[in-house]
Amino acid sequence: MNMIKGLILGSAAGLIAVSGAQAADLPVKAKAVEYVKICSLYGAGFYYIPGSDTCMKIGGYVRVDTTFNGGIFHQPAWNANLGQQNRVRDYYAARSRLALSVDTRTATAYGVVRSFAQANFNLNSSTGEGYGTPGAVAGSTIAAGSQSLGVDLVFIQFAGFTFGKSASAFATPWQGYPGNNSSHLIGGHDDVTGTNNIQYTAQFGNGVSGTIGLDDPYYGRTSLLNLGVANPATAITAGNQAYSGAHAPDIVGNIRVDQAWGLFQISGALHEVTPSYNLLTAGAVNPLSEISGHPDSKWGGSVMAALQLKNLPTGPGDDIKVDVTYAKGNTRNVIFNSASFAMFGDTGRADSYQSIGFGQTADGVYLPGGDIKLVEAYGIRGAFNHNWDPYWSSSLFGSYSAVRYGGSNTDLTTAKGQWCSNYNAGRVVSADYSCNPDFNVSQLGVVTRWTPVANLTFSAEVMWFHLDQKFSGAANLGPSAPKPATRYEYKDQDAVSLNVRVQRNF
Repeated sequence: MNMIKGLILGSAAGLIAVSGAQAADLPVKAKAVEYVKICSLYGAGFYYIPGSDTCMKIGGYVRVDTTFNGGIFHQPAWNANLGQQNRVRDYYAARSRLALSVDTRTATAYGVVRSFAQANFNLNSSTGEGYGTPGAVAGSTIAAGSQSLGVDLVFIQFAGFTFGKSASAFATPWQGYPGNNSSHLIGGHDDVTGTNNIQYTAQFGNGVSGTIGLDDPYYGRTSLLNLGVANPATAITAGNQAYSGAHAPDIVGNIRVDQAWGLFQISGALHEVTPSYNLLTAGAVNPLSEISGHPDSKWGGSVMAALQLKNLPTGPGDDIKVDVTYAKGNTRNVIFNSASFAMFGDTGRADSYQSIGFGQTADGVYLPGGDIKLVEAYGIRGAFNHNWDPYWSSSLFGSYSAVRYGGSNTDLTTAKGQWCSNYNAGRVVSADYSCNPDFNVSQLGVVTRWTPVANLTFSAEVMWFHLDQKFSGAANLGPSAPKPATRYEYKDQDAVSLNVRVQRNF
C-alpha cells in the first residue's frame, strides 16, 4: 500500500514539474493592440488619434484636366498670348493635381476646437499664360511646364472664432463655383483658396447665423491708377499702379439663413483705397517722389445678395444658385482675379491691321493734386444644377459683369475724363475714334458629369466668353511682340473654350 501511495505521489510531482517546465517555455502574453477607433461625432471619415480624444480626417483628391483655348484653370482666352491668338500661345493646357487635407477636431468646454489645412501639389503643362499685362507675351519660345505647391487653407477655429487663411465672411458657400469647373466665372467674389483673416461667427438658431471679420486687404485690391504718369502714346493701358502699402484690413460680414429649402445671404465689405504718391521722378532708382504729396485715402466697399433654392420639382438633388454684387472702389469683389482684358481678332477696316477688345480694371483713379475717383462695378452669376440619374448630371451656368468709370470722357473732374486724358495723350487715332474705358463681360457654359462609381467623376465643360468694350474707331497701338505696333480697330471680342477633367476624391 505504501508502495502504491509513493508511486502516485511521485507521478503527481513529476507531472507538476513537467507542467512547470512547459509553462516556462510558453511566450508571455502580448499587450493588447490599441486599434484606431472610428469617431462618429463629426461625420464619416473621422478617427480618434490613438491615445487622445482628438478626431482626425485625412482626405483630398487627384485631378487631371486639360483645357483647349484656355488656361490651366479654364481661364478664357482674354489676355496675354491667348488673347492675342498668336503662335506662341498654347492651344491646350494640361494640369495634374494632388490635393491633401487634414481636419482635426476636439470637444472642449468651449465647444469644438478645429484645425484644418489643405495643400495642392500641381504639375502644369506650361507657364506661358496668366493674368499679366494685357497683350504681354511669355517670350519667343514655348514656356516649359511648372511644378508648384499651393497652400489653400490653414486655419484654427475656437469658440466661434476663426484664425488663419480661410474663406472670407463676404463669400458664399459655393464661392465662384455655382455649377462650373472653371475657376474664372467672374461677376462676384471668389476666395476659395482663402485669405488671411480673423473672424467671429454667431449662431442664432434655426439655421440663422452672422459673421464679422477682418480680411487681408491685399487680397481685395485690383489696382489704383495714377493718371499723372505719362504713358507711351501706343500703350494699351492707362496710368500707373499707385496703391500704397496696406493701412487697414478689409471689414467684412454677413447674415445667413441656411435651411432645408435652401440658403439666403447678405454680405458687405469695406475696403480702404490708399494711394502712394502724386508724382514720379524720372531716372530715380526709386521712381516714387515722397515730396510730391499724395491724395487722401478713401473707403470703398461692396455688397452682395446670394440665394440657393433646393427641392426643385425637376428632380432630387437639383438646385439653383445665384449671387448679385455691387462694388465701388472694391472691384475685386466683382472681377475677382484682377484681370484686365486685351483680345485680338479680325477687322473689316482697310486702315487697321486687326481688331482689339480692351478693358482695364481698377478700384479708382486720380490725377496729381486731385482726389481719388472710385470706380464702380456690378455683376450677377449663377447656375442650374440637374441630376439626370444617379450617374449623370449637368449644370447650366453663366455670368454678367460691368465696370463703370463714371462721368464724361471730356470732363477732367470725373474718373472717365481723367482716364481718357492719359490714354489719349499723343495717340494717333482715326476720325471716328472715341474713348470710353467702360466695359461689360458675359459668360455662358454647360458642364456634364459622369460618375460611374462613387467618388470618381469624368466631366466636360464648354464655355463662351464675350467682351463688350465701349471704344469706337481705331488707334495706333504698340502691343507686345509678336503683334506689330500699328493701327487696330476697337471691337467686341469672343472666345470659346473646352475643359475635360477626371477627378478621384478620397
